[in-house]
Amino acid sequence: MNHLSPAEVLNKTIQTGIAKANGAFGKLFILGILAGAYIAFAGFAANLASCNLMSDPNTFGVGRALAGTIFTTGLAMVVLGGGELFTGNSLIMAAVLDKKVQASKMVRNWIIVYASNFVGAVLVAYMASQTDLFSGAGNLLGAYTIKVAVGKVNITFIHGLLTGILCNWLVSLAVWMGTGADSTVGKVFAMFFPIWIFVISGFEHCIANMYFIPAGIFLKGNELMVEMSGASAEALANLSWGGMFLNNMLPVTIGNIIGGGICVGAAYWVSFKKFDK
Repeated sequence: MNHLSPAEVLNKTIQTGIAKANGAFGKLFILGILAGAYIAFAGFAANLASCNLMSDPNTFGVGRALAGTIFTTGLAMVVLGGGELFTGNSLIMAAVLDKKVQASKMVRNWIIVYASNFVGAVLVAYMASQTDLFSGAGNLLGAYTIKVAVGKVNITFIHGLLTGILCNWLVSLAVWMGTGADSTVGKVFAMFFPIWIFVISGFEHCIANMYFIPAGIFLKGNELMVEMSGASAEALANLSWGGMFLNNMLPVTIGNIIGGGICVGAAYWVSFKKFDK
Protein backbone atom coordinates (compact mmCIF):
# COMPACT_ATOMS: atom_id res chain seq x y z
CA MET A 1 0.00 0.00 0.00
CA ASN A 2 1.32 3.45 -0.92
CA HIS A 3 1.20 6.66 1.04
CA LEU A 4 -2.03 8.53 0.31
CA SER A 5 -1.86 11.56 -1.94
CA PRO A 6 -2.90 14.93 -0.43
CA ALA A 7 -6.25 14.72 -2.23
CA GLU A 8 -6.82 11.25 -0.78
CA VAL A 9 -5.81 12.49 2.67
CA LEU A 10 -8.43 15.21 2.33
CA ASN A 11 -11.16 12.68 1.57
CA LYS A 12 -10.11 10.54 4.53
CA THR A 13 -9.98 13.62 6.77
CA ILE A 14 -13.50 14.53 5.74
CA GLN A 15 -14.75 11.03 6.59
CA THR A 16 -12.98 11.19 9.94
CA GLY A 17 -14.52 14.59 10.56
CA ILE A 18 -18.00 13.20 9.95
CA ALA A 19 -17.42 10.45 12.52
CA LYS A 20 -16.00 12.89 15.07
CA ALA A 21 -18.81 15.40 14.64
CA ASN A 22 -21.40 12.69 15.24
CA GLY A 23 -19.60 11.04 18.14
CA ALA A 24 -21.53 10.24 21.31
CA PHE A 25 -20.92 12.63 24.22
CA GLY A 26 -19.59 9.93 26.53
CA LYS A 27 -17.17 8.59 23.96
CA LEU A 28 -15.85 12.02 23.07
CA PHE A 29 -15.48 13.02 26.72
CA ILE A 30 -13.58 9.90 27.77
CA LEU A 31 -11.30 9.97 24.75
CA GLY A 32 -10.79 13.69 25.34
CA ILE A 33 -9.65 13.08 28.92
CA LEU A 34 -7.21 10.47 27.66
CA ALA A 35 -5.81 12.80 25.00
CA GLY A 36 -5.36 15.62 27.50
CA ALA A 37 -3.54 13.25 29.83
CA TYR A 38 -1.28 11.96 27.05
CA ILE A 39 -0.24 15.50 26.13
CA ALA A 40 0.38 16.24 29.82
CA PHE A 41 2.54 13.14 30.22
CA ALA A 42 4.61 14.29 27.25
CA GLY A 43 4.85 17.82 28.64
CA PHE A 44 6.04 16.64 32.03
CA ALA A 45 8.65 14.32 30.52
CA ALA A 46 9.87 16.99 28.09
CA ASN A 47 10.38 19.49 30.92
CA LEU A 48 12.08 16.91 33.12
CA ALA A 49 14.57 15.92 30.45
CA SER A 50 15.43 19.46 29.36
CA CYS A 51 15.05 21.70 32.43
CA ASN A 52 18.79 21.94 33.15
CA LEU A 53 19.60 22.69 29.49
CA MET A 54 16.74 25.18 29.16
CA SER A 55 17.85 27.04 32.28
CA ASP A 56 21.24 27.86 30.72
CA PRO A 57 21.27 30.35 27.79
CA ASN A 58 24.26 28.53 26.32
CA THR A 59 22.32 25.28 25.94
CA PHE A 60 18.83 26.70 25.43
CA GLY A 61 18.54 25.59 21.81
CA VAL A 62 19.74 22.09 22.63
CA GLY A 63 17.19 21.94 25.43
CA ARG A 64 14.40 22.93 23.05
CA ALA A 65 15.52 20.26 20.57
CA LEU A 66 15.52 17.60 23.30
CA ALA A 67 12.14 18.71 24.65
CA GLY A 68 10.67 18.57 21.16
CA THR A 69 11.99 15.07 20.61
CA ILE A 70 10.21 13.85 23.73
CA PHE A 71 7.02 15.90 23.38
CA THR A 72 6.25 14.35 20.00
CA THR A 73 5.28 11.15 21.81
CA GLY A 74 2.19 12.95 23.07
CA LEU A 75 0.55 13.17 19.64
CA ALA A 76 1.70 9.66 18.80
CA MET A 77 -0.10 8.35 21.89
CA VAL A 78 -3.24 10.29 20.95
CA VAL A 79 -3.34 9.13 17.32
CA LEU A 80 -2.16 5.54 17.75
CA GLY A 81 -3.53 4.87 21.22
CA GLY A 82 -6.84 6.58 20.55
CA GLY A 83 -7.90 10.01 21.76
CA GLU A 84 -9.83 13.13 20.89
CA LEU A 85 -7.58 16.19 20.74
CA PHE A 86 -9.10 19.64 20.28
CA THR A 87 -6.28 20.99 18.14
CA GLY A 88 -6.34 18.05 15.76
CA ASN A 89 -10.12 18.23 15.58
CA SER A 90 -9.86 21.67 14.02
CA LEU A 91 -9.55 19.65 10.80
CA ILE A 92 -13.29 18.93 11.01
CA MET A 93 -13.47 22.28 9.23
CA ALA A 94 -12.80 20.43 5.97
CA ALA A 95 -15.94 18.33 6.44
CA VAL A 96 -17.95 21.47 7.19
CA LEU A 97 -16.71 23.15 4.01
CA ASP A 98 -17.57 19.99 2.08
CA LYS A 99 -21.10 20.27 3.52
CA LYS A 100 -20.85 16.85 5.12
CA VAL A 101 -21.01 18.24 8.67
CA GLN A 102 -23.05 21.09 10.13
CA ALA A 103 -21.01 23.86 11.76
CA SER A 104 -23.01 23.42 14.96
CA LYS A 105 -21.90 19.78 15.21
CA MET A 106 -18.29 20.80 14.72
CA VAL A 107 -18.61 23.34 17.53
CA ARG A 108 -20.27 20.71 19.72
CA ASN A 109 -17.30 18.40 19.21
CA TRP A 110 -14.85 21.20 19.95
CA ILE A 111 -16.58 22.17 23.20
CA ILE A 112 -16.79 18.61 24.52
CA VAL A 113 -13.24 17.75 23.54
CA TYR A 114 -11.76 21.04 24.77
CA ALA A 115 -13.38 20.60 28.18
CA SER A 116 -12.35 16.97 28.49
CA ASN A 117 -8.79 17.70 27.33
CA PHE A 118 -8.66 20.23 30.17
CA VAL A 119 -9.81 17.63 32.69
CA GLY A 120 -7.20 15.11 31.56
CA ALA A 121 -4.30 17.58 31.48
CA VAL A 122 -5.10 19.20 34.82
CA LEU A 123 -5.58 15.79 36.43
CA VAL A 124 -2.03 14.78 35.47
CA ALA A 125 -0.65 18.15 36.60
CA TYR A 126 -2.40 17.87 39.97
CA MET A 127 -1.38 14.27 40.60
CA ALA A 128 2.26 15.03 39.76
CA SER A 129 2.23 18.11 42.03
CA GLN A 130 1.15 15.97 44.99
CA THR A 131 4.38 13.95 44.77
CA ASP A 132 8.04 14.88 45.10
CA LEU A 133 8.61 14.55 41.35
CA PHE A 134 9.13 18.29 40.86
CA SER A 135 11.90 18.37 43.46
CA GLY A 136 14.17 16.58 40.98
CA ALA A 137 17.60 18.06 40.24
CA GLY A 138 17.58 20.05 43.46
CA ASN A 139 14.11 21.54 42.80
CA LEU A 140 15.24 22.73 39.37
CA LEU A 141 12.36 20.94 37.63
CA GLY A 142 9.81 22.65 39.87
CA ALA A 143 11.47 26.04 39.41
CA TYR A 144 11.57 25.60 35.65
CA THR A 145 7.93 24.50 35.61
CA ILE A 146 6.95 27.70 37.41
CA LYS A 147 9.14 29.78 35.09
CA VAL A 148 7.44 28.28 32.02
CA ALA A 149 3.96 28.84 33.46
CA VAL A 150 4.73 32.43 34.45
CA GLY A 151 6.03 33.14 30.98
CA LYS A 152 2.87 31.77 29.39
CA VAL A 153 0.46 33.88 31.47
CA ASN A 154 2.38 37.08 30.73
CA ILE A 155 2.31 37.05 26.93
CA THR A 156 0.50 39.67 24.87
CA PHE A 157 -2.72 38.84 23.05
CA ILE A 158 -1.10 39.19 19.63
CA HIS A 159 1.80 36.94 20.65
CA GLY A 160 -0.61 34.26 21.84
CA LEU A 161 -2.75 34.57 18.71
CA LEU A 162 0.09 34.41 16.19
CA THR A 163 2.11 31.69 17.92
CA GLY A 164 -1.16 29.78 18.33
CA ILE A 165 -1.72 29.94 14.58
CA LEU A 166 1.83 28.83 13.85
CA CYS A 167 1.60 26.00 16.38
CA ASN A 168 -1.57 24.36 15.18
CA TRP A 169 -0.66 24.88 11.56
CA LEU A 170 2.15 22.42 12.32
CA VAL A 171 0.21 20.16 14.69
CA SER A 172 -2.67 19.76 12.24
CA LEU A 173 -0.18 19.21 9.44
CA ALA A 174 1.32 16.42 11.57
CA VAL A 175 -2.12 14.82 11.91
CA TRP A 176 -2.70 15.34 8.17
CA MET A 177 0.60 13.70 7.23
CA GLY A 178 0.05 10.87 9.69
CA THR A 179 -3.34 10.20 8.11
CA GLY A 180 -1.64 9.56 4.79
CA ALA A 181 0.99 7.14 6.11
CA ASP A 182 0.45 3.43 5.47
CA SER A 183 2.20 1.98 8.54
CA THR A 184 2.64 2.61 12.24
CA VAL A 185 6.28 3.57 11.76
CA GLY A 186 5.31 5.81 8.86
CA LYS A 187 2.68 7.59 10.97
CA VAL A 188 5.15 8.18 13.81
CA PHE A 189 7.79 9.63 11.49
CA ALA A 190 5.24 11.73 9.60
CA MET A 191 4.00 13.28 12.84
CA PHE A 192 7.39 13.64 14.49
CA PHE A 193 8.97 16.46 12.51
CA PRO A 194 6.14 19.06 12.49
CA ILE A 195 5.67 18.60 16.26
CA TRP A 196 9.43 18.81 16.79
CA ILE A 197 9.53 22.10 14.88
CA PHE A 198 6.66 23.62 16.87
CA VAL A 199 8.26 22.80 20.23
CA ILE A 200 11.71 24.00 19.17
CA SER A 201 10.16 27.23 17.91
CA GLY A 202 8.29 27.90 21.15
CA PHE A 203 4.84 28.17 19.60
CA GLU A 204 1.75 28.03 21.84
CA HIS A 205 -0.50 24.94 22.04
CA CYS A 206 -3.66 25.38 24.11
CA ILE A 207 -3.90 21.75 25.24
CA ALA A 208 -0.23 21.53 26.21
CA ASN A 209 -0.77 24.75 28.18
CA MET A 210 -3.56 23.00 30.07
CA TYR A 211 -0.72 21.07 31.69
CA PHE A 212 2.11 23.61 31.77
CA ILE A 213 0.17 26.44 33.41
CA PRO A 214 -1.80 24.43 36.03
CA ALA A 215 1.41 22.64 37.00
CA GLY A 216 2.90 26.05 37.76
CA ILE A 217 -0.21 27.12 39.65
CA PHE A 218 -0.08 24.00 41.83
CA LEU A 219 3.61 24.64 42.63
CA LYS A 220 3.17 28.37 43.27
CA GLY A 221 3.01 27.80 47.02
CA ASN A 222 6.53 26.35 47.13
CA GLU A 223 8.61 29.39 48.10
CA LEU A 224 11.96 27.77 47.27
CA MET A 225 10.86 26.81 43.77
CA VAL A 226 9.36 30.25 43.20
CA GLU A 227 12.60 31.91 44.31
CA MET A 228 14.67 29.63 42.09
CA SER A 229 12.40 30.40 39.12
CA GLY A 230 13.41 34.05 39.22
CA ALA A 231 9.85 35.17 38.58
CA SER A 232 9.03 38.70 39.69
CA ALA A 233 6.12 39.36 42.02
CA GLU A 234 4.33 41.26 39.26
CA ALA A 235 4.68 38.43 36.75
CA LEU A 236 3.81 35.84 39.37
CA ALA A 237 0.54 37.65 40.13
CA ASN A 238 -0.83 36.54 36.75
CA LEU A 239 -0.15 32.88 37.53
CA SER A 240 -3.77 32.12 38.40
CA TRP A 241 -6.73 30.41 36.76
CA GLY A 242 -8.03 33.79 35.63
CA GLY A 243 -4.66 34.78 34.24
CA MET A 244 -4.39 31.43 32.50
CA PHE A 245 -7.66 31.74 30.59
CA LEU A 246 -7.60 35.47 29.89
CA ASN A 247 -3.93 35.98 29.03
CA ASN A 248 -3.09 32.66 27.39
CA MET A 249 -5.91 30.27 26.62
CA LEU A 250 -8.15 32.83 24.91
CA PRO A 251 -5.70 34.10 22.27
CA VAL A 252 -3.93 30.77 21.89
CA THR A 253 -7.17 28.83 21.37
CA ILE A 254 -8.35 31.29 18.72
CA GLY A 255 -4.97 31.03 17.04
CA ASN A 256 -5.00 27.24 17.18
CA ILE A 257 -8.42 27.14 15.50
CA ILE A 258 -7.18 29.40 12.70
CA GLY A 259 -3.93 27.48 12.30
CA GLY A 260 -5.56 24.08 12.00
CA GLY A 261 -8.98 24.89 10.61
CA ILE A 262 -7.99 27.52 8.07
CA CYS A 263 -4.29 27.05 7.27
CA VAL A 264 -4.61 23.28 6.91
CA GLY A 265 -8.23 22.08 6.69
CA ALA A 266 -9.67 24.94 4.64
CA ALA A 267 -6.52 25.48 2.57
CA TYR A 268 -6.41 21.88 1.37
CA TRP A 269 -10.18 21.72 0.84
CA VAL A 270 -10.05 24.80 -1.40
CA SER A 271 -7.02 23.44 -3.26
CA PHE A 272 -8.40 20.00 -4.00
CA LYS A 273 -12.17 20.55 -4.00
CA LYS A 274 -12.57 24.01 -5.54
CA PHE A 275 -9.77 24.00 -8.10
CA ASP A 276 -9.69 20.32 -9.02
CA LYS A 277 -13.33 20.06 -10.08
